[in-house]
Amino acid sequence: MMTPKIFESEYRFCLILWREEPISCSDMAKKCKDELGWSRTTSYTVIKRLAERGVLKNESSIIESLVSKEEVQLSEMNELFEKTFEKSLPAFIAAFANHQKLTDKEVEEIKRIIEKQEEGTK
Repeated sequence: MMTPKIFESEYRFCLILWREEPISCSDMAKKCKDELGWSRTTSYTVIKRLAERGVLKNESSIIESLVSKEEVQLSEMNELFEKTFEKSLPAFIAAFANHQKLTDKEVEEIKRIIEKQEEGTK
């Protein structure tokens, strides 16, 4: 099953949902007002849209996610990887490493991941 597209403001909404679920629509609207500055109407509109796209379910005014944070992150990463880096892992890693200084610990973790992959192909 393909993960539904979640846009930036919807993602911020989902971060609250993943942390608080299951949660009533009214409590979610309050949290969105406090944390995102949204009106009640905006929150209910986002709930409706995300429910229509299969991101969450709304039963008896209690909402729960149908997709995990990890699924959404992986989907977004794959889209970025395919669109921006033309499915080139070296280009992706080089862009990241050139933009941000990697710590020794991060370099070691990347090496460990590569070694694990090499062992799996033998």
